[in-house]
Amino acid sequence: MDGTVSWYRETKANGRHRAELRKLMVHPAARGRGTARALLAEAESAATRAGVVLLFLDTETGSGAERVYRSAGWTEAGTIPDYATDPEGWLHPTTLFYKQLGRAHR
Repeated sequence: MDGTVSWYRETKANGRHRAELRKLMVHPAARGRGTARALLAEAESAATRAGVVLLFLDTETGSGAERVYRSAGWTEAGTIPDYATDPEGWLHPTTLFYKQLGRAHR
């Protein structure tokens, strides 16, 4: 397997139109071959088919993943400082992104 991605739909009544993209991961040997972009496109397509109109995610600020999301049409919403720790316990910021997939229906 070269990579994986998942998304989780909001269960609260006021947020059933949105989902969070989680854990887009590509094996180091498969990087640079469009794997992340293909996985992202498939996740967006599956979410659209399920009626999701807004996806959001967070990723480590300054990571290569930020370039992938920007090039795929995702919009940066902001940065949260000291959001996550690395294995040594150092705090790192995260950047939030979103992508509108369609329009919500009443």
